[in-house]
Amino acid sequence: MNPDLHRLQPYPFEKLNALKATVTPPEHLSPIALSIGEPKHQSPDFVTQSLQDNMDKLAKYPSTKGLPELSATIGQWLTRRFKLAPNSIDPQRHIIPVNGTREAIFSFAQAAIDKTRDDNPLIITPNPFYQIYEGAAFLAGAEPYFLPCLQQHHFIPDFDAVDDAIWQRCQLLFICSPGNPTGAVFDSDTLHKLIALADKHNFIIASDECYSELYFDEQRPPVGLLQACSELGRNDYKRCVVFHSLSKRSNLPGLRSGFIAGDADILKPFLLYRTYHGCAMPIQHQLASIAAWSDEQHVKHNRDQYRSKFDAVLTILGDDLEVSKPDAGFYLWAKTPISDTDFAQQLFAQQHITVLPGRYIGRTVDGFNPGENHIRMALVAPLDECITAAKRIKTFLKHLTPNESAIADASG
Repeated sequence: MNPDLHRLQPYPFEKLNALKATVTPPEHLSPIALSIGEPKHQSPDFVTQSLQDNMDKLAKYPSTKGLPELSATIGQWLTRRFKLAPNSIDPQRHIIPVNGTREAIFSFAQAAIDKTRDDNPLIITPNPFYQIYEGAAFLAGAEPYFLPCLQQHHFIPDFDAVDDAIWQRCQLLFICSPGNPTGAVFDSDTLHKLIALADKHNFIIASDECYSELYFDEQRPPVGLLQACSELGRNDYKRCVVFHSLSKRSNLPGLRSGFIAGDADILKPFLLYRTYHGCAMPIQHQLASIAAWSDEQHVKHNRDQYRSKFDAVLTILGDDLEVSKPDAGFYLWAKTPISDTDFAQQLFAQQHITVLPGRYIGRTVDGFNPGENHIRMALVAPLDECITAAKRIKTFLKHLTPNESAIADASG
């Protein structure tokens, strides 16, 4: 077996299950899960209907390239949403449908790394991060290089602090905007800077934008990497690819539908790789995806629901927990008054609420894990459950002893 398989860490939720297994939650309180970023809002009825209407397509093999109608619909959505130059997206060259962003992000790294260029290539990734970036690096024969996302930089990596020698070894830069777990959004200037660095050092920027449609201000949607290219007049999207999904946007995580878009010279060999990889999207899923990408009303309704939950939860928690509204997304990234693992374990034991310790989605570099003493809370449950959870967390915080807080402060 590939020896790099042994470098893969258990997934964060395996660690969380082990942490919870040592305590018993109160039976009289209903369980509330804020740990997993799995949308719980209702999937659009018209998408469900499309699946039902097209089940006869099960008798046909799907093509890896996908239906031309799907790529065309995605191209129109990209152009509208990110204000791209008219006709700058060629659906058949700049877009490939994929089975969700996880599958595509992982497989893209396998195709993108060139060991003949450097026998010790780097994949640069934010920290904390979506663990697939790290696993993709290991299995592609590259080393992950972690950039901390700290509050003093608004949870955006400090790219100016990266040495030229590191950029020169970089072959792939993963960014996530809006970020998981912090919800931080990259601005155009930062994206322009990264594009210039990619030109200078010849690496690919892979922008994970699966949370891009969950934002609070309808007049200020998050900027995307292709949009930043367009602002620079780079309508070939050189060295830039983006990943999008219907999972969060349309509450369709089970559909496993998304796309990769960008530099046609990169996507052409990646499409060849995918024909061997055997990851074509089922035809009925493609047709349902066309319906989803064509409609914005259900997406606006989705955002309205998240706005209500953030407003309610943050009002209840007030100053009891060090947390603020993110730029976008559906996560709260809260600082804990005791260690994040103790906080998560005790909250489960006392209030039957599950949250994710931040250290589980971070990595320790030079003795420091930027996820420590934070928790990630996914506001995916219904509004009433989120309100109940916030009230229980508030109660839990009031019963934390001064000694526990002092221990956390002493440990940093």
